[in-house]
Amino acid sequence: MAMTCRYSSLFIIMLLSVLPALAQQKVIRLYEGKAPGSETWDWPEEDKIAFNNHSVSNVVDPTLTVYPARGTNTGTAVVVAPGGGLMGLSWDNEGTLVAEWLSQHGITAFILKYRTAHMTDQKKDGFAMFANPKKLDSMVAIYAPLAKDDGLKAVAWVRQHAATYGVKPDRIGFMGFSAGGGLTMSVAYNATEENRPDFIAPIYAWDKDIIGSTVPTAKMPAFVVVAADDVLRLVPTSIEIFRKWTGASQPVELHIYQKGGHGFGMKPRNISTDHWIDRFHDWLVVNKLI
Repeated sequence: MAMTCRYSSLFIIMLLSVLPALAQQKVIRLYEGKAPGSETWDWPEEDKIAFNNHSVSNVVDPTLTVYPARGTNTGTAVVVAPGGGLMGLSWDNEGTLVAEWLSQHGITAFILKYRTAHMTDQKKDGFAMFANPKKLDSMVAIYAPLAKDDGLKAVAWVRQHAATYGVKPDRIGFMGFSAGGGLTMSVAYNATEENRPDFIAPIYAWDKDIIGSTVPTAKMPAFVVVAADDVLRLVPTSIEIFRKWTGASQPVELHIYQKGGHGFGMKPRNISTDHWIDRFHDWLVVNKLI
C-alpha cells in the first residue's frame, strides 16, 4: 500500500508540474470552419476524469497544442496522438506529460486532439462498445478515417510552419498511443510527400483503427513499444509492424516489456515501462534525429 501511495503521489506531482506550462500553451485549429466530413456535428466537447485519467471526449474541432522546445532546440518535432479507443483521448498520461518531457529535452511537441466518437457517457458507452464487436467495428469504420485525416493534416501543418518553431522540416515525427498508435500507422500508410512523417513511434498500437498496410518507400524509421501482458493482446500488432519494416529494409526498433499492461503511458509504476521514453530518446540519437 505504501509503495502504491508513493507512486500515486509522484504521478500527481508530475501532473502539477505540467499545469503552469499548460496554461501558456498555444492551441491551433487544424481547419478553418467545420472539419471536412463532420460539418453537422454540434455536440459540446467534454473534459473530465474517465478511467482514472484526465480525458477529453466528443471532439468536434481538431487542434494542435504546442509545447515549444526548451533549452537547446534540437530542431526535431513530434506530433503526439493520445489514445482512447476513438471514444476519448487520454489527455495527460498520453498527451501533456509526453509533450512536457519532449519539450524539456529540446524537442517541439504538438498534441493532436483528433475527432472522436459522440458519446453520452464515455465510461458506460465505452464498455458497451467493447462488449459488442459489431458495434465497435461500425464505430471504428466511421471515426478512424476522420482521425486519419486529422493526423495527416497535423503533419502538413507542422511542416508548413516548421520555421516558426525552429523545426527542421525533415525531422517531424508522429507518436501515438493505443488508438493513437493505430492512427500513427494510418498516417504512415496513407501519407504523401506533404504530410509524411519522417519517423514514427507507435506505442501499444491498437490494430482496429489502422487504415492501409503498405510500408512507405521513403525512409521512415520506426520505434515500436508494447507490453507482453497488454490486455488487448496487441503484441502481434507490434511484431507485425516490426516484421513489415524489416522486410522493407526500413530502420526499426521493437521493445516488448514483460509487464506494463495496456495504457501505461507516462504513469510511473516502478517497472521497466517507466523508462520507455528514455529508450525513445536513445533511439532518436542513434538515428541522428536529434
